[in-house]
Amino acid sequence: MAQPPPPPPDKPRILCVEDEPAVLTLVTRLLEPIARVQSAADGQQALEILQASKRPPDLVITDVMMPRLDGHGLAKAMRADERLSRVPIIMLTAKSGPMDVIGGINAGAKHYVTKPFKADDLLSKVRKLLRL
Repeated sequence: MAQPPPPPPDKPRILCVEDEPAVLTLVTRLLEPIARVQSAADGQQALEILQASKRPPDLVITDVMMPRLDGHGLAKAMRADERLSRVPIIMLTAKSGPMDVIGGINAGAKHYVTKPFKADDLLSKVRKLLRL
């Protein structure tokens, strides 16, 4: 009797941090075909989720301007935590000035995507970081 095919590999896990519900819904729907998406409404909630998780996500996509803890603060906290320090971060924000981009990269982001964003551009960056 033939062996059943092996189960599909686990989808990568992405934490999406966004305080605007419409943007969060859009990004989640965009990513769900390729990943398991968890969401947080701000950087503080994201940090609590990350610290409580047994295994860190494969990628974090975060807004920059949020209440309680902004995206830069979240990225810096992740880089300071040995368990989270290697999780890649994409910053997704309306702030598009050169100093904003430099600040995001210096805080620890691998990519900096400005809103409004092109779905193909974001997906391309996600796929590259997750090696999909």
